[in-house]
Amino acid sequence: MVGKYLSVAGGIIAVAVGIWCLSLWWDDVTIVMKAVLVVILIFGGLLAFFAGAGEIKDSAAEKQKEEKK
Repeated sequence: MVGKYLSVAGGIIAVAVGIWCLSLWWDDVTIVMKAVLVVILIFGGLLAFFAGAGEIKDSAAEKQKEEKK
């Protein structure tokens, strides 16, 4: 159960770090390499967030089904 919330939190943190890095490295010489890292962080964070949120939603729906029985 904790893993679901950890996944959501990790996703949010990865997106925030990616956006922060994007603002720091925008005019740097190695923009392409750093931009790729930023994009990976942002999309990886979004993927982790949505996966964790989906698990939480599924878990809540499962609990509701059990309570109705």
